[in-house]
Amino acid sequence: MSFTYNPKKRKRAKTHGFLVRSRTPGGRKVLLRRRRKGRSKLSV
Repeated sequence: MSFTYNPKKRKRAKTHGFLVRSRTPGGRKVLLRRRRKGRSKLSV
């Protein structure tokens, strides 16, 4: 049986990265909310 979580840095950035988030209105909202909350890391 294989592991279900096989981390890859590129895939992670391409899916949840800052640039991807800033592209869509929803993603920008996410960044805004995280900024308001005072997160040190906004995205991956």
